[in-house]
Amino acid sequence: MALHKGAGDDRRLSIGPFTGIADPLGAMELAPPLHRLGDGPVTADTAYQLVHDELLLDGNARLNLATFVTTSMETQATRLMTECLDKNMIDKDEYPQTAELERRCVAILADLWHAPAPDAAVGCSTTGSSEACMLAGMALKRRWMRRNADRYATGARPNLVMGVNVQVCWEKFCTFWEVEARTAPMSGDRFHLDAEQAVALCDENTIGVVGVLGSTFDGSYEPIAEICAALDAFQERTGLDVPVHVDGASGGLVAPFLDPDLEWDFRLPRVASINTSGHKYGLVYPGVGWALWRDKEALPEELVFRVNYLGGEMPTFALNFSRPGAQVAAQYYVFLRLGREGFRAVQGASREVARYLAGEIEKLGPFRLLTRGDEVPVFAFTTTENASFDVFDVSRRLRERGWQVPAYTFPPHREDLSVLRIVCRNGFSRDLADLLLADLGRLLPELRRQPVPLRDLGVPTRTGFHH
Repeated sequence: MALHKGAGDDRRLSIGPFTGIADPLGAMELAPPLHRLGDGPVTADTAYQLVHDELLLDGNARLNLATFVTTSMETQATRLMTECLDKNMIDKDEYPQTAELERRCVAILADLWHAPAPDAAVGCSTTGSSEACMLAGMALKRRWMRRNADRYATGARPNLVMGVNVQVCWEKFCTFWEVEARTAPMSGDRFHLDAEQAVALCDENTIGVVGVLGSTFDGSYEPIAEICAALDAFQERTGLDVPVHVDGASGGLVAPFLDPDLEWDFRLPRVASINTSGHKYGLVYPGVGWALWRDKEALPEELVFRVNYLGGEMPTFALNFSRPGAQVAAQYYVFLRLGREGFRAVQGASREVARYLAGEIEKLGPFRLLTRGDEVPVFAFTTTENASFDVFDVSRRLRERGWQVPAYTFPPHREDLSVLRIVCRNGFSRDLADLLLADLGRLLPELRRQPVPLRDLGVPTRTGFHH
């Protein structure tokens, strides 16, 4: 989450006459402070109305084309989550059936991802893919430490190989757990890790290679099978056995349904672990993620803690302790509700919208597509060389209509490339896509009248968040 600084001013919240129903004048005199606790309570209705009104300034989640996170669920799922708000996921003795739903979800994912023996696969729910990646990285490091105990004790530093396009959680992992991050830069039209780059960065200190199934930057799949094959050949030459972790935060619940013949999961013997975000294309409100390991050998036993002070002995492998159980119940609801055919229909609809929208944007003229939404339902595009405006101008103007379409610069060595990215999720329909196209079409004549991009005139690029 974002870091915020405290505020020292003495501003107060004003309460209108009709917010305090029983005593309009008395309610107006309450004026609770913003940045410190008030001396006394206000009524529940007053507190609700004050917070509710401030939150009206947030963006409309359905028009947020920046986020991968689910913004739409069925009424029944919302009701189920409300019924589970008080359940603590860690307390499996008190809430055994919630724990059972978690076990069922792990079993479903193990089967979906072709674990060689689904009953032998181990896994857990997390607060999201960031935590799941941390856990997977910890397992990779601990396995390497076991194999290289003498060298590690004398100062050998472990490293992790990945593309520069990985989500920031992998940089956090390397920083927090003192692992060297070996990142393959982008080059030309290659925007993610490939097999050649992966092998070139591996050595005796490599704990693993991270392959991304659905890059945050452009929605593309990394060639997991090719990376694994190259590492097989690398092991034959050097004797070094480098495992692969698949970050399937976005694609882990897309590819099994829309690209069933694509080999990226436990069908590849070198894949030791996989994570996914239940709150992305798992179709659940935030936050829930999943981490699975091929078998017990892939998850060192010493990383699993057993506690008994909640009433029964429970194995736990997580960075958090207490966390809500509602999202796990909602994940099982979605699995139960959709089945394979339902998932195929929902994810297929999102991909269809993404491909349609990408094609129509390309037809507008001043844009060039980098991807087309035909893998994860996400695509990136930039302005053509002869355009008098840039992607930041487009993002700024679309925000005036409520659309949140992020503009950003690619990482090394493609800092010269700035793009817009659109994430198509369940709830973003063909009709909404047409409304976005209509707004974009209305803006283009004004944008074309600009002599140069506003950045060239010293206008700073801004987002809607300025804390």
